[in-house]
Amino acid sequence: KVTIALTKGRILKDTLPLLSAAGIEPEEDIASSRKLVFASNQADVRLLVLRGVDVLTYIRHGTADMGVVGKDMLMEDGASQLYELFDLGIARCRLMTAYKKERAQLVKQSKLASQSRIKVATKYVNIAQRYYAEQGVQADIIKL
Repeated sequence: KVTIALTKGRILKDTLPLLSAAGIEPEEDIASSRKLVFASNQADVRLLVLRGVDVLTYIRHGTADMGVVGKDMLMEDGASQLYELFDLGIARCRLMTAYKKERAQLVKQSKLASQSRIKVATKYVNIAQRYYAEQGVQADIIKL
């Protein structure tokens, strides 16, 4: 049996038509249920509906064989341990950096690295650490 972990929300809405095109349909309406596990029309395929970060955990521990998760989650919490099979091109997101107005000019002039340290609050700690290290900027990362 193959278990596919799906991310709740916008990604799920974009994923269900792709599964349908592959001949996989949940046996009941996922949107109207709070269940975790769903049977499908394929006897050897079951679906799990989880939070994005939980999709990665279920795959890591072998509870799910594969999953659909946002690139942000994969970059933040799974890139070194999991393999990205395919970019589905759905539910695109952009990660942005916001600055106070007085710092914006330094950023435009690429002088931010000359500042002693900056503080960055984010829920994407690993992504932010890699980004600022690549920029040569010393950043204190505050996890939100």
